[in-house]
Amino acid sequence: KNIFFADEARKFIIPSAPGKRHSKDFKITDVLYLCHGHIQSGIPLDDVFKLISERYKSIVEELNIDWIDLKAIHDDFVECRKSYETQADLIANILRGHKKVHSVKTRVKDMKHLMEKVIRKTPDRRAKYGENFKFTVENYKDEITDLLGIRVIHIFKEDWEEIHNFITNMWNVREIVANVREGDTTKKFDEQGIAVRSRPSGYRSVHYLIESYPTNKKLITEVQVRTIFEEGYGEIDHQLRYSHENIPELLGQNLMLLNRIAGSSDEMASLINMLSQSIQEVENNCKEKIKEKDMKIQNIKEKISSKDYIDDEDKKSLIAEIDN
Repeated sequence: KNIFFADEARKFIIPSAPGKRHSKDFKITDVLYLCHGHIQSGIPLDDVFKLISERYKSIVEELNIDWIDLKAIHDDFVECRKSYETQADLIANILRGHKKVHSVKTRVKDMKHLMEKVIRKTPDRRAKYGENFKFTVENYKDEITDLLGIRVIHIFKEDWEEIHNFITNMWNVREIVANVREGDTTKKFDEQGIAVRSRPSGYRSVHYLIESYPTNKKLITEVQVRTIFEEGYGEIDHQLRYSHENIPELLGQNLMLLNRIAGSSDEMASLINMLSQSIQEVENNCKEKIKEKDMKIQNIKEKISSKDYIDDEDKKSLIAEIDN
């Protein structure tokens, strides 16, 4: 990273070996090996090398990113990072105060990942805003909406609604998206007008984009809310997908099985919670009835004791019968 930023005159960063853009594409590394094979065999390599040349030219043409803008974004983020960390802790502590929240994790985006995302999202933003769009120090905080990431974990599925109401009342919410597995019921989200995104991977989480002001400029923070079982599955899925360029079929099948187990675990946890609440309600009702009965018995005893026409021995006998 320091090498990249050492020379302000540098206009391009050329990766040594761009990977595949799609499943039928080729890796530059493979073409370089092919060039080496042609040279070893004395075969002309002009046509093969042209593939490499055109690939790099297309990268430069497609991105058309100004190095000065990247440097400005880098410097601004470095300057603001400490205030972002403080803001993340502030938001997290507010969320931790809610009785339904089990735990909260925070992170401020890594500089390397920010630079990668600016480059990766440039074509997408140009499709949205027009070919002249560029990420700049003035707009990147509005366009990169996960500079601050907060993850809120709760235990039971039904706890989500209370946390949802808390977030929407506490902050100005810019966007809400519910990520669900294909086939999940979406009624609770539809009733509240929340956008639903079906994920083939089985990823489940409700994402909020909230506005906050760690400085005099607005900052968008992404808050992810999910159950403890969804968190476990999500972490495993993320780690494995990060380790594999393409998930092997066998691994993918077992991940989906794990996803269904996590979903079933959520349902089972909710059932156990409901049963626990029902049992507690019955126990409380029984305790209340017993308390009422004890008060009535005490009342009767006091009335017996207050009667002058009943002698003391009879009073003791009557009270003893009531106690037995």
